Amino acid sequence: MSWPPQYDGSYRPSRDDPYWSREIECGDQTDSILRKLKSQLKYAWEKSPFYRRKWEAAGVSPETLRTLDDLARFPVLQKNELRASQAASPPFGEYLCIEPAQVARIHGTSGTTGRPTVFGVGADDWKRIGEAHARILWACGIRPGDRVMICSFFSLYMGSWGALAGIERLGATAFPFGAGVAGQTLMGVQWARDLKPTAFYSTPSYALHFADTARKEGIDPRSLGIRILFFSGEPGAGIPSTRKQIEETFGGICIDMGSMAEMSPWMTNGECSHRTGMHLWQDIVYTQVCDPKTFQPVPFGAEGTPVYTHLERTSQPMIRLVSGDRAMWTDERCPCGRTYPRLPKGIYGRIDDMFIVRGENIYPSAIEEALRAIPGFGGEFRVIISRLQAMDDLLVRVEYAKQVDPAAFEKIARERLQAKIGVRPRLELVPEGSLPRTEFKARRVIDDRDLYQKGTKP
Repeated sequence: MSWPPQYDGSYRPSRDDPYWSREIECGDQTDSILRKLKSQLKYAWEKSPFYRRKWEAAGVSPETLRTLDDLARFPVLQKNELRASQAASPPFGEYLCIEPAQVARIHGTSGTTGRPTVFGVGADDWKRIGEAHARILWACGIRPGDRVMICSFFSLYMGSWGALAGIERLGATAFPFGAGVAGQTLMGVQWARDLKPTAFYSTPSYALHFADTARKEGIDPRSLGIRILFFSGEPGAGIPSTRKQIEETFGGICIDMGSMAEMSPWMTNGECSHRTGMHLWQDIVYTQVCDPKTFQPVPFGAEGTPVYTHLERTSQPMIRLVSGDRAMWTDERCPCGRTYPRLPKGIYGRIDDMFIVRGENIYPSAIEEALRAIPGFGGEFRVIISRLQAMDDLLVRVEYAKQVDPAAFEKIARERLQAKIGVRPRLELVPEGSLPRTEFKARRVIDDRDLYQKGTKP
C-alpha cells in the first residue's frame, strides 16, 4: 500500500463478518507497521522544521529507524512542546505538515489548564480517521442499521466528531444529540424513549447521569433498548465495578475506548465485543507502553504510560507523544483472534492524578472501584485532601442510596476503602442526588494542601 494510504470509501464487509479486515487484524502487522512508520518519519522530517530540529538535537533521523525497536531512540514529545510551538508559530505550530489552506477542520482543547492547543486536520486525514473508527466500531458489534446516539459535546472536543465520522463511514444511523445545554439530558431521555437508539456514546459518568434522569421520569434505562455503549474521556468504562453498573443499568455491553485528542483516530485504544481490555490497533497508531521517567518501552505485563505515534497522518503528525496515562499491556491473545497487544485494564488513571496521603500512593480510580462495588452506593463521590496541623487529611464524601441504613453503609465503605487504598479516610455521607452530576468528564478530586502551605485556611 502506498503512503499515505487511500481507502476505498465504498468498501464494507458482510454483516456477519466479525472483522472489517480479517487479514490485517488477525495477521502479523510488523512489516506493515514498519513500512508505515518509516514513511511517517520521513514525511515529518521533510515537512516539519519542528521535528527536524528536535531529532537533529537528539542525534537521530529517519535513517536511524531500521526496526520497530529503533523508535525508542527517538525523543518523546510532550504537550507543552506543542503549545510552545504554536505560541512561536501561530496558529498551528511548526509541526503542521500541510499548507494552512489545506486544513479542512479546526478543533482543539479548551485551554482550561493553560494555552489552548489548536488541531488542524486535513481532508484526507479526516477520511482516514473515519475509516479507522469504522473498523474499530465494527469490532464492537455496531452494524449498518444501528442507530447510534452521541451524547457528548459538539464543539472543539474531538471525541464526538470522531465518533460521528466512524458511524457515518460504517453505514449506521448517526443520532448526534450532543450534551452540555441545561435541560438537554432530560430532552435526550425523551428522544431516546421515542427513537430507541441501539448504541450510545458518551463519558461513563454521563451515561450514569443519563440513567438517573431516566429513572426520575419513570423510565427504566433498560427499556430504551441500547445494546452497545461505548465510552471515552475518563477511566470509568475500564473499572470493573463501574462497567458492571453500566451494563446492569442499561442491559447492554460496555465498551472502553480512548487515547488522546491529539492522536485522533482516538479509538485506536478500543475494545472489541469480547471486552477483554483495549486493543492497541498498532497498524493505525503505533503505541509503546513506556516507563514514565525513561520513556523506554516496558515488557508486556508491566505498567507504564502509553506513548503514541501516528502512522497515517499528514497534518500535525504526532511522533512519540507522551500520554501521561496509566496502563498495563499484554500480548496475550483475545478470544476474538485479533493479534494486537491489549490494555487488559484499559486506561485506569493518570500518572499525575496520583496523590500521596500519609505515605500511600492513591489513585481516584481505586476509590471509584471500591465504592461502586458496594450495594447502596448512591452514584457519586468527591475526594477532598487537606492538611490539618501538618497532617494530611483525606475526606471522601459519598452518596448513599434511598432505603439504605447509613450507619451500615458507612461501616462497609470505610472497610472497603481502607483495604483498597491503604489509608483510613474520613467519610461524610450525603443522600443520593446531593452531589452534582457531570455533563462531560467527571472532576472528583479537590486537593487543598497548597492552601495550608500558603498559610490560608482551606
